[in-house]
Amino acid sequence: MRFIPNLLAAALALSSVQAMAAADLVLFNGKVFTAEPGQALVQAVAVQDGKILKVGSNAEINALADAGTQRIDLAGKVLMPGMIDTHSHPIVGAFDNMKANLLDEVKPLPVLEQWLIEEDKAGRARAGDVISVAGVSSAYWEKSRELGKVFNQGRWADQPIVFSGIDGHTGWANNAMLKRLNIDAALVKSLPEKDRGYVGHEQDFTPNGYFAESRWDVVRSGIPAPSPETMLKAAREAVRVNNQYGITAWMDAAANGGSEDSLFDFKATTESVGVLPLYKELAQNGELSAHVAALMVTNPKSRPADLEVIATVMKQFEGVPNLTFPGIKVFTDGILEFPGQTAAVIVPFKNSHKNGQLLIDPAHFGELVVAAEKRGWIVHMHAVGDRAVRESLNGVAYARKLNPTPVPHSIAHLQLVNPKEFARFKQLGVIASMQLLWATGETYTVELVKPYISAFAYGYQYPARSLHDAGAVIAGGSDWP
Repeated sequence: MRFIPNLLAAALALSSVQAMAAADLVLFNGKVFTAEPGQALVQAVAVQDGKILKVGSNAEINALADAGTQRIDLAGKVLMPGMIDTHSHPIVGAFDNMKANLLDEVKPLPVLEQWLIEEDKAGRARAGDVISVAGVSSAYWEKSRELGKVFNQGRWADQPIVFSGIDGHTGWANNAMLKRLNIDAALVKSLPEKDRGYVGHEQDFTPNGYFAESRWDVVRSGIPAPSPETMLKAAREAVRVNNQYGITAWMDAAANGGSEDSLFDFKATTESVGVLPLYKELAQNGELSAHVAALMVTNPKSRPADLEVIATVMKQFEGVPNLTFPGIKVFTDGILEFPGQTAAVIVPFKNSHKNGQLLIDPAHFGELVVAAEKRGWIVHMHAVGDRAVRESLNGVAYARKLNPTPVPHSIAHLQLVNPKEFARFKQLGVIASMQLLWATGETYTVELVKPYISAFAYGYQYPARSLHDAGAVIAGGSDWP
């Protein structure tokens, strides 16, 4: 009687192999890291219709190949799943790399001036008739007056110049650029106190060239936009660079924001398509060799009804291969570094005695999270200061209490996190999207931060280990550029 069960087992095994015998691609003779807990390296993997069919030994996987299967001999090399960048601006990053870019290097001002002359001669510094430099370190901003002494006179007196901060939140412009934008002492004086705090100025309100957040947006939008051809080239380069490093998927953290849009006081319209047409063109040409999750920037003060405009834009790009729309991105605060200090902090900054800028309204933010969940969207929150982190979590807590869902919201950056929040990430199912490249002792975390915030808060800067120990899921993000 044992014969019949054994025969049945053999038949089932044969039918199972036959059912899986249509692998489009097999990669064999390698060291395959599956990322499955407890599973050792395997030799081979089979792919069918773009999805993993099976992993196993060379014999197991080669048995799934037929005459039409593409076979790749890995020759002992390592194969691993593609990496996912959970917070990036890759097309902007690639575009910045195509022009004059300081790449965060701090040069003495005489050296900086000579470098700029050489970049201009090489044809890399111009955006229209404006000299535009990317990747500028925040360490320059406390030298705004010194920058003015160099770039507001001589050969530069009538030449508009803009230095764009590598943080994306700040920048500096010379007097020729300010004149073009009609930014003067009278304008600065007329601004509401909050907006005036985003403009570096003297006691008589004369601007010194430094700008942050929404006022930086005004300057940035005055830089002539690149041509569509240039941006398509940047999009191709963005894909190439990511693929080169093994990144096969990313969340574009401001996909609907264009060069002329105010990202920090964003007013979405049906025309707010940002870089989405570029992704669409790449996909149509078969060049989008990555999965792009496009997050749509939404005004921090948005109400539930405002999401309909976002949904309309998403619908314009529905069905584009490798392009999906997981949800919205909300700025809850700004940056921590001096002189910006626009991050929302619990204990006031020592120098200004202010608590930074909380961009969301705590009384209503939870309603926006609920509205996003009803559409099946995640909310991805920019939160740098500890108060911004707390209020972001409070918004999710409000939504979870009303309608518990498995929607995996996420908070990016997390430079300061109060220990009271550590356990809340797991409790609320919020992913910590962290840029751990920043978690080092350098200018951005020491000189521009430590003298200005409480010692207690400083002790919990980028607390990835503490969050992980409390059960939080940590996701990696580059925030390129």
